[in-house]
Formats: sequence, C-alpha cells, structure tokens
Amino acid sequence: MRKPEHPRQLPLDLGHAPGLSRDDLVVSAANRDALALIERWPDWPSPVVLLAGPPGSGKSHLAAVWREMSGAESLTARKLEADSSERAGRAYLVEDADAPGLDQTGLFHLINAMRSGGGHLLLTARRFSSAWGVTLPDLASRLKAATTVEIHEPDDLLLAGVITKLFADRQVEVEANVVQFLVRRIERSLSAAIQTVEQLDRTALERKSRITRAMAAELTAEIEQKRFEF
Repeated sequence: MRKPEHPRQLPLDLGHAPGLSRDDLVVSAANRDALALIERWPDWPSPVVLLAGPPGSGKSHLAAVWREMSGAESLTARKLEADSSERAGRAYLVEDADAPGLDQTGLFHLINAMRSGGGHLLLTARRFSSAWGVTLPDLASRLKAATTVEIHEPDDLLLAGVITKLFADRQVEVEANVVQFLVRRIERSLSAAIQTVEQLDRTALERKSRITRAMAAELTAEIEQKRFEF
C-alpha cells in the first residue's frame, strides 16, 4: 500500500532575506563582547579590529551593523592596492580576510593608512591572524597589534532567539517546543538556522499545514541523512 501523499502547492519565493540591522541582532554571551566593541566605535582601542569566529557565528551581521554605523566601504581581501593617501581618515571593511589569496601587501598599506591617518578598519575571519599563514613579516606585526575579539559558536539562547525571529520575519507562528527541538537538532550555526526555517516554511506552504514538531523532526532527519550520504 502506498503511503498517502501530503497535499502540495507551489510556494511563492517571496525573498525573505534575513535582516542585518542592529534591531535584527539577537544578543547572547556568544557575541556580546563583539557587539560591545562594535558599538564603541569610533572609540576603539586601536584603529584595526578583527572579529574572529567560526562559520555561521554572525560575523557578517556584526560587520553589517558597523558598516551602517560608520559608513564604511567594503573592500575585497584579494585586491586591496590603492593610493593610501586617499584612504586616510576613512572607514573600511574587509570580510573573510583569512581566505586564500589575501593581498598581503595591500592590507599592510591599508593598515598603515588607518594608523597614520585616523581611519578605522574592521576585518572578519574564521581564525586568529596568527593562523592565516601570513608571509609578510611587517603585516604579521601589524595584525598582531590589532584588537581581536572572538565570536563563539551560537549558544542555545542565541540560536533559539534567531530561529524565533526568522519565523517571525516570515509571519509564521510556531510553538516553543518546535524551536527548542530545532536548537537541539540542527547544526550550531546561524546559516543552518536560516536554511532550516526556510525549508520548514516552504514545506508548510506546500502541505497547507502549520509547522509542527513532527514536521521539524521529519526535515532534520532528511538533512542528517543527506549529510551521511556525502
């Protein structure tokens, strides 16, 4: 006997982009120190600040909050060469600075411009600068002098708050037990939370059903199975 299929409809892609404003930020012990430093701008301990944390820990969200505050220009880590005199006194953001292909010479000159001209530079990376494999001694020295703050993996409070807000952004009401179940089962990252909420919302629309703990269990089991298949 075939298992009865759930009634399905084609869900509309309404483009629920996650909010990246200060009001959208959920705060817990995992990111409180990093947020405090961001909000101290321009009264920073040094002109260069590094936010270091694992993938999905919210570095990009904090960087977006600071960019909104400071009017910073985003630069690409692979290509940073420019006239240093034009950058003095301004604010810049370089994300994923520890990714392969960093323009080490360009970053060295950019940091010097910030130090001499009163500007500010925010870097984000998965690792502390000592683990980047920097081969330019002068750059390694400059990075060592930067103020570094670590963002930890999302704790239960942060993950639950993010999941709740993501559902609220979609105008979807879920029971607290669904949120707590997801906190225990999904990968501990904000990106995993975003993907899971999106998939649950789409499934609920397809089935014309509310999101339940059983639906959440079904989806997380499918995700885990696909992970083991790879």
